[in-house]
Amino acid sequence: MGEARRRAQEGLIPRTPKSKKKVKKGDSPRIVSWLPITERQRSQFIDFTIKAGWIGIGILVFIWIVVRFIGPTAGWWVPADLS
Repeated sequence: MGEARRRAQEGLIPRTPKSKKKVKKGDSPRIVSWLPITERQRSQFIDFTIKAGWIGIGILVFIWIVVRFIGPTAGWWVPADLS
């Protein structure tokens, strides 16, 4: 006799299927099942790279201003196009 028939004859409720994976509260689903990177980590990485890119652009502009304007004004060097 099968488990389902036995439970029905005894008046028991049907068994609930076991969940394959228990997800904790606050867990983010993985991007790909075999890759241990979650959706949350992906979005954090994207946010980080955007901020780092803007910081890099700011540093580049600062260095350009120093090389082009502040250095020659302070007498540290003479640009090649002005000699």
